[in-house]
Amino acid sequence: MDLYEKIKELAAQKNISIRQLEEKLGFANATLRRWNKNKPSVDKIQAVAKFFNVSVDYLLGNEEIKEPQFSPELLEAIDNAEGYSGQPMDDHDKEIIKGLLAGYFAGKNKK
Repeated sequence: MDLYEKIKELAAQKNISIRQLEEKLGFANATLRRWNKNKPSVDKIQAVAKFFNVSVDYLLGNEEIKEPQFSPELLEAIDNAEGYSGQPMDDHDKEIIKGLLAGYFAGKNKK
């Protein structure tokens, strides 16, 4: 299943149309449909993954598990965490932290 098909499936599960999803994410009309032929930007893929609470890897077809395996408490801690020297982390920083944790736990669980 390609990226656009996965997004259509996830949207159907949430009972929203592709156009409604584009509006909620602030994307131009037909942005997602164009992903059939054009490569989307990383920030747009991350926005879709965050909206559906799935990993970017799931959207891209690199893994079959669609939901990150973090506990709600861990996700809340990451969302509320302050970065270096008390400076707030932006969404990109938080996604990097989640990716690092996912990689760590995936490696740990293979031992």
